[in-house]
Amino acid sequence: MSFLEHLEELRRRIFYSLIGLAIGFFVCFYYHDAIYNIMDRPLVKALAAHRQTTKLIYFNPIDPFNLYVKLALIAGLFLASPWVLYQVWLFIAPGLYKRERKYIIPFVLLTSALFISGGVFAYSFAFPMVLNFLIGYAHQFAAAPEINEYFDLFATVVLGTGLIFELPILILFLSIIGIVNSRFLLRNFRYAVLIIFIIAAVITPTSDITTMVVFATPMLILYILSIGLAYLFGKERRQRRQRAAGNAG
Repeated sequence: MSFLEHLEELRRRIFYSLIGLAIGFFVCFYYHDAIYNIMDRPLVKALAAHRQTTKLIYFNPIDPFNLYVKLALIAGLFLASPWVLYQVWLFIAPGLYKRERKYIIPFVLLTSALFISGGVFAYSFAFPMVLNFLIGYAHQFAAAPEINEYFDLFATVVLGTGLIFELPILILFLSIIGIVNSRFLLRNFRYAVLIIFIIAAVITPTSDITTMVVFATPMLILYILSIGLAYLFGKERRQRRQRAAGNAG
């Protein structure tokens, strides 16, 4: 494909992804009340545990509507993630070997599962821990959470963790195009640990070490998994090159 053909293919895949995201948005917006109840559940539980009022507040009459729109976008992205990631695969597939293109179903399932698992991990475990720490730390004050501020915190943690859980796929893609391999990843493991803890510090709303470790631990596990994937994939490619060289000889 020429450069212009690549741009046209990118435009097509973005367009189809936006269609899927729009469908996911409208489906989630229809159920915005139920989705909001899911979103504010960790905060309500944390506030109730510290004997604080469990009602969120707003200052502008349009704020609740804007919140529902933004929440539907985030939920719609998770709902449409298999379709969006399928479009990503279709964009990169022309650069793969014919045998590698058959991995479309594992790719879509794995990337979708990792993205959704990251969101579930943040929502079910990491985010409640953050809220309990923050509210408990400020026990001498009366909590009056504002809906937009809470949503920003929620979206940063949940969406950020979902994206971070795509780390194995990113490294696998880099190994496909030959930028990294398993030996490179092992050799630079200490630098990877440093970068992982920096990322954990950025997405963690608190300054305590425990919460940072909670965010960093799954990233370290995913990085180790990435080394294994890069090794297996690189081994297969080396074997194909050796067979091709033998046939040529």
